[in-house]
Amino acid sequence: MLNETNVKLGKVRSSIRELFEYGKKRKAEIGEENVYDFSLGNPSVPAPPEVKAALSDLIENSDAVALHGYTSAQGDFKVRDKIAGYINKRFATSLDADCIYMTCGAAASLTITLNALVNEGDEVITFAPYFPEYKVFSEHAGAKLVAVQCEDETFQIDFAKLKAALSAKTKAVIMNSPNNPSGVVYGAECVKKLCALLKEHSKKTGEPVYLISDEPYRELVFDDGIKAPYIMNCYDRSIVCYSYSKSLSLPGERIGYIAVNNAMEEFSDVYAGICGAGRALGFVCAPNLFQQLVARVYDKTADISVYKNNRDTLLKALGEYGYTVVKPDGAFYLFVKSLEKDSKAFAERAKKYELLLVAGDDFGCGGYVRVSYCVSPEMLKRSLPAFKALAESYR
Repeated sequence: MLNETNVKLGKVRSSIRELFEYGKKRKAEIGEENVYDFSLGNPSVPAPPEVKAALSDLIENSDAVALHGYTSAQGDFKVRDKIAGYINKRFATSLDADCIYMTCGAAASLTITLNALVNEGDEVITFAPYFPEYKVFSEHAGAKLVAVQCEDETFQIDFAKLKAALSAKTKAVIMNSPNNPSGVVYGAECVKKLCALLKEHSKKTGEPVYLISDEPYRELVFDDGIKAPYIMNCYDRSIVCYSYSKSLSLPGERIGYIAVNNAMEEFSDVYAGICGAGRALGFVCAPNLFQQLVARVYDKTADISVYKNNRDTLLKALGEYGYTVVKPDGAFYLFVKSLEKDSKAFAERAKKYELLLVAGDDFGCGGYVRVSYCVSPEMLKRSLPAFKALAESYR
């Protein structure tokens, strides 16, 4: 007998990946220029030039055996030390190399962290809308994912609903800011209130509640005055899961890290749990070449002005066409209200206009679709008549 849970996961792709595969097939049929694919959060701007320069230098001037060899299981010490130093300088923390665990991107970071923290029957809270794989990662670790619906219209945290969802089984809370799929940023007051509520709950139950900050979009904040607070400055039992996929436009290279807050009382056990979970899952020794790369370019960011311009173009046009959408402060997604109650039916109708939009149901928030606007400005502009025609089809 096979593991039926994993067989099922293997047979049924996520709705995002399913739509992406449909898009590839459709592009082959009618031409790539005729399909408006907003399915996948795949960066469309190139990596900053420093990435190419650093890679070329590493390949040409490093010892090839060492460059392509194993590092320590948790990552090269010098790499981890540089990343810890950068976090300290930027956010006034006091981390060292042994607070950092190098990973194959944010998905590995989250999977390792959850497996380190939870036991069978624990609960993990997150805020809907949320990245669908949180459910897969949590359940694989043995926990139940509890989705707390955010406030209508703003997609900010609804604290009354959060308070009602907290229980003696709550082991961790996952926050994602800037958020996928809404693009919303949780500001300083929101995060302060969240941390106070978790501290109060932990004190009442006598059990720790860990706050996991999923941060692949941290650098993608577009407007002056908007900042995503660093969670370690607000909450001792915090863990940051970071990826360079979006900030450096390196999604296919799968490189990121886990940073464990050494201010927490049980830090040494938690970090040991991270190392142990990485070992048990086989997530040891992240790709050495890209560890060495990020040690050189950790403070660089791809040109996100392209995403900001795409956001502004799309917001203006969709508003004129009659769509409702909350202005995103970061990431590269619009969460657009469906023009009919059934967002899956709306997404299917959009396909008639060659628009590939992800229904919000899998994000825990029906009635919306996600538009991933990390696309070329030319494609985005070509798509606008299709968005207009889709809206007009409902009138």
